[in-house]
Amino acid sequence: MAENNENQTTNQAPTPEAGASNGQAAAPQGPAFALQRIYVKDSSFESPRSPAVFQGQWSPKISFNLGTKTARISDDVFEVVLTITVEAKIEENAAFLAEVHQAGVFTCAGLNDPDLEQVLSAVCPTILFPYAREAVDALIVKGSFPPVNLQPVNFDALYAQSKQRQPAAAAAGAEQPAAE
Repeated sequence: MAENNENQTTNQAPTPEAGASNGQAAAPQGPAFALQRIYVKDSSFESPRSPAVFQGQWSPKISFNLGTKTARISDDVFEVVLTITVEAKIEENAAFLAEVHQAGVFTCAGLNDPDLEQVLSAVCPTILFPYAREAVDALIVKGSFPPVNLQPVNFDALYAQSKQRQPAAAAAGAEQPAAE
């Protein structure tokens, strides 16, 4: 990873501070964002009714859920995990369940707390989503089911909605009497 950081430094335009007499390059100014790595952290596929599920008419009800988790690895380095779960049911019987935990390691330096929260909650999942969608689709197709076309997700809008709900939820919690 040190080599990667060297590449980032050499690709930046020289600054007046870089020629300082102490011989050391100055620390980068302003916010910095970089993707270090993308990987599948976990994946699973279940088809509990196979092979009987292939005998009938294929008209499933598809449900799609997603979530994100963030963990700080070091000062400016974070792991973001996007979880996508797709379930297909025929009547009330599960045809398949596919789940992928698509993760990425991101460097986020020089950001204030609100900006950092927005980057980790919206920007990083937006980067991870196409990889997670591809991994889920591959699991489903390898299970001998037709592909599921997961539509793009607007993580910026989801983040904005969650921020709007927070004050409302806090106000609702403040209005309720304490349990005895």
